[in-house]
Amino acid sequence: MDRFRMIFQYFQSNSESVMNGICGLLALASVKMYTSLDFSCPCLPQYNMAYGLGIMFVPPIILFLCGLILNRQSLVMLEEWRRPAGRRKKDPAVIRYLCSSIMQRAMVAPVVWIVVTLLDGKCLICAFSGSMDPQKFVGFANVSAEQVQQLLAKVPCKDDELLRNSTSRKAVSRYLRCCSQALGWSILLILIIAAFLARWLRPCFNQATLLQARHWSNYIDIEQKIFEETCCEHSRLFAHKCILLFFESMQQEIKLHNFSLPREGEGAEGGEGLLQGITDQDQVNKLLKTWYYEKPPLDVSQALVLSHGKDTLALPEKSEHRL
Repeated sequence: MDRFRMIFQYFQSNSESVMNGICGLLALASVKMYTSLDFSCPCLPQYNMAYGLGIMFVPPIILFLCGLILNRQSLVMLEEWRRPAGRRKKDPAVIRYLCSSIMQRAMVAPVVWIVVTLLDGKCLICAFSGSMDPQKFVGFANVSAEQVQQLLAKVPCKDDELLRNSTSRKAVSRYLRCCSQALGWSILLILIIAAFLARWLRPCFNQATLLQARHWSNYIDIEQKIFEETCCEHSRLFAHKCILLFFESMQQEIKLHNFSLPREGEGAEGGEGLLQGITDQDQVNKLLKTWYYEKPPLDVSQALVLSHGKDTLALPEKSEHRL
């Protein structure tokens, strides 16, 4: 259990590494899903394009939404964007940084799916075989327009008896597969060039702004985690106090069943300190409402001044006691 707890704490404290790992897993899952997909084109003029483009673009939308759902920072970004300003001003640069980071990670798996489908070529052949010009290919000259559409729609079906050994079907299939693979490699090359330029041109821009946005985006994430952990600890202590009060109100029944009550003051020192004087439901609701509408300003100097003042006030008392 300790080992699993350490692993969980590591992942919790390294949310960026976790998000990168989730993006990698989604990308591998998209490749595995496509390779295990039983692609079967309907070979009908009215359904080919819908089926081919649906297989190409619907799963990427699903993977994109999964990437947004699994990314914890998406919820943090939305809360930071929608929260009232209150005593803490909102920084648009931090929200833009969070949004760009979330979008980049969520787009990995969809882009992998689209590139893999284009390099394979089946989707494009199924979608656009009926849109080809029959005059560019031999074998469709002495056929009516309606029959041409039927024959072109059956190009993706290799086992069809009419076009099984047709050179025209192979020509159309090769042409569309060539276009699909060229488009896939072009997209991949553009993405690699864009990533290269973004990597090497980043030092040319203002690094201080980037560091500030990254720092405060991490701060917002960590602050939310600590607040949730503190609320959980307060809820546990609050429930503990309520249960003790319930048992204390039923002392006679407890004594009849030979239960032992905790002694007065036992465990109260740590509990009262962590409860911070918040001892009823209305106070808890007010605290949560205040946290949402009026988050404290990012300035801890006042707390340091107060603690320093308390220390200086305590020094004369100690000196008088010694005298």
